[in-house]
Order: sequence, then structure tokens, then C-alpha cells
Amino acid sequence: MIGVIDTDGECAEWAFPAEPGAVRTARHAVRGTLHEWGLEAVGDVTVLLVSELVTNSLRYASGPIGVRLIRRNPAAHSTEDTPAGAPALLVEISDPLPDPPRERVADAEDEGGRGLHLVAASSQRWGTRHGKTGKTVWFELALPGE
Repeated sequence: MIGVIDTDGECAEWAFPAEPGAVRTARHAVRGTLHEWGLEAVGDVTVLLVSELVTNSLRYASGPIGVRLIRRNPAAHSTEDTPAGAPALLVEISDPLPDPPRERVADAEDEGGRGLHLVAASSQRWGTRHGKTGKTVWFELALPGE
């Protein structure tokens, strides 16, 4: 069952159980919110990267997986991870596992190991931070035309 934590215009946040259907449900929730916000231009890449990161959380963590979207505009106040600047979409994936993910080079035959490479190559920036319980992996996408 999805628990919507918060939806407030420029921010949407959900908690998903660490169950196989979480990836599909997270993709659907993210795509729906981006549609409501008129951000279909970044929908495919956002959904792809959310899918990769939620899959990583599901594979390694046993607790709830948090997904948060923040539509940042130039007038927004800066924070540690989101300095004020050009309009952007900040996406955060949180789980209770404290260990940060590691980007690795996957061999041609490997079925996995490309998720963080996709995040790094597709976003304007990304990173991780420790929380009170676990970690957050975040990425930022530029919002075209805003």
C-alpha cells in the first residue's frame, strides 16, 4: 500500500513498502505528478532514473522506500543540496540502509550495475546524503523552457 506523505504544489512525497510492486507503483506516481505539473518533457528520464534507484533500494534495503519530487524555481531559497539557480526538478530516493551506493563499471554480460551510471549520465548532478535512519540518493534535472 502506498502512503502519500505530502503533496503541496511544488513538492510530492510518497513512502512505498519494500515489495516487488514498489518500482511499478513509484513510476506510476511520479509520472502522474509530472503530468499534473506540466513536466512531461522530463517524464521519461525521471521515471527511468526513479525506477533504477527504487530497484536498488528494493534490492538492498528491507524497510520503506521514500520518493520525493521537488520542483525548484529560481526564486527558491538555496539549501545544502539545491542552491538557488535555474529551474530544476530535484528527485530524492530514501531507504533505511546507511551504506551509500557505489557506481561501478559493468561488464557487457552483466545484467545489472548500470543504474548509477545512468543517473550520473542523465542528470545535471546527483549525490547521496546520510539521514537519521538511512540514506538519500538524489538527482537533479534541468527543466527546459522555464
